[in-house]
Amino acid sequence: MAKFIFVTGGVTSSLGKGIIAASLAKLLQSRGLKVTIQKFDPYINVDPGTLNPYEHGECYVTDDGAETDLDLGHYERFLNIPTSQANNVTTGRIYQTVINKEREGEYLGKTVQVIPHITDEIKRRMMLLGESGNYDIIITELGGTVGDIESLPFVEAVRQLQWEMPEEDCMVVHLTLIPYLKAAKELKTKPTQHSVRLLSQEGVHPNVIVCRTEHPLSDELKRKIALFCNVKPNAVIEAIDAGTIYEVPLKMLQEGLDLIVLKKLRINGYSAPELSKWRGFLDKLNHPKSRVTIGLIGKYIELQDAYKSILEAFVHAGAMNNCKVQIVNVHSEFVTDENVHEKLKDLDGLLVAPGFGSRGVEGKITAVKYARENGLPFFGICLGMQMAVIEFARNVLGWKDANSTEMNTATPFPVIALMEEQKKIKKKGGTMRLGAYPCQVLEGSLANKIYQSTEISERHRHRWEFNNNYINDFTNAGLKPSGKNPATGLVEIVELNNHPFFIGVQYHPELKSTVENPHPLFVNFVQAAKYYAEHKADAKAEKLEKQTA
Repeated sequence: MAKFIFVTGGVTSSLGKGIIAASLAKLLQSRGLKVTIQKFDPYINVDPGTLNPYEHGECYVTDDGAETDLDLGHYERFLNIPTSQANNVTTGRIYQTVINKEREGEYLGKTVQVIPHITDEIKRRMMLLGESGNYDIIITELGGTVGDIESLPFVEAVRQLQWEMPEEDCMVVHLTLIPYLKAAKELKTKPTQHSVRLLSQEGVHPNVIVCRTEHPLSDELKRKIALFCNVKPNAVIEAIDAGTIYEVPLKMLQEGLDLIVLKKLRINGYSAPELSKWRGFLDKLNHPKSRVTIGLIGKYIELQDAYKSILEAFVHAGAMNNCKVQIVNVHSEFVTDENVHEKLKDLDGLLVAPGFGSRGVEGKITAVKYARENGLPFFGICLGMQMAVIEFARNVLGWKDANSTEMNTATPFPVIALMEEQKKIKKKGGTMRLGAYPCQVLEGSLANKIYQSTEISERHRHRWEFNNNYINDFTNAGLKPSGKNPATGLVEIVELNNHPFFIGVQYHPELKSTVENPHPLFVNFVQAAKYYAEHKADAKAEKLEKQTA
């Protein structure tokens, strides 16, 4: 039987429950245990697919087509194993299931209530992954903070499970904040005490308290927290701010978090942690030998979580190249023909990010034109690939009014068009082309060189596609489709002949990049940016030498 760890949070949001859960999972996995993580979110949306990125950050997509919370990206990046539909559940999905059962008469006329019907469905979902027999430990992260009205059914479900399950099969890790008051020059434990008291009032008693802090916790402070929060002193864990999220597992290892968990769950026969690859990655990450500047052009740049997986993929690719990747955010709404050179001239590479809607697309098209004409390494993802197609149609093929039907339904050259199966869809939630699909890569192409294969699988999230009615025009002019879906002929990859690095993909490669397996597209893009930067530096030095001579 699998054992269960519940991770709750108090005092404030954004403390990093997902990172703590992923770090604990990594440590347990490194000791030879089979671990997975699931996230329970308290909002009433059925999934994050219809949420604005400004509201909730990026929508993460799994192989089986689930639109999920971005924390699942952390789980995959840390554990290097895929998640699925079962790993993310929202209040909306819980209520939808219960209401559907009520409509079908499954409750036999009983009054449907939060307890027991909603909490029973939450518990059923919490236990689901454990029933597969594939895991030793299931870590469940509860979204929100203790005390939130919308979180109460989840906390109640955990209380019931603590009561129902054997003591050694279930435990609670509570993440909280120890704020530092600059005026008093001291750390304060009262917010943590109140948070734990609030959790205890709901009947849930934490076994471990992880304290987010900007300053080290003294032994005396740990004892005080332990005394007032009713845990053992060694169960008070310091989680001090780290330079990168990838250092957190090693910090938790130093604090002994995994050993405390193993002892509480009475797990024996585990091995010493094997983290050599992880340490090797961190060594490269912290000691880069070169630096490149990549422009990320998008329209949600005010909120970095909107492009979380892309940013993390650059971290992985940078370490693989022994290179520090400096990201420069460029807001696509403010890029014009007049200022594009000034905004992009110092870059070593340009990534045009995914997105939906017409806002900011003209700025993206202008930026693609600059990269194409100036030999700047270019990488377009989803909408970024579509912008590359539109730019080429307008400025190389001469179709000035070329566009996507998403932006202009009346365009005479709809080089990007709505997919046939999407035309009859009215409901927006969960109806895009979602999840992993195969792609046949053209032999001898740049994509083939990058992937070292002609058969790949990548994750998708889109409604519009390359219009195959124009495929010969593009191919003859030099923008070739180098990857297609073998079943439908959908163009998945386009690349430009006679350019140092110019590639656009319809799918989302950032979703499959992990610490142990950086995505080859990002690795090769950073490599191309490095070469561009070195060439630019050599040219600058040569010019300076001529001037001084």
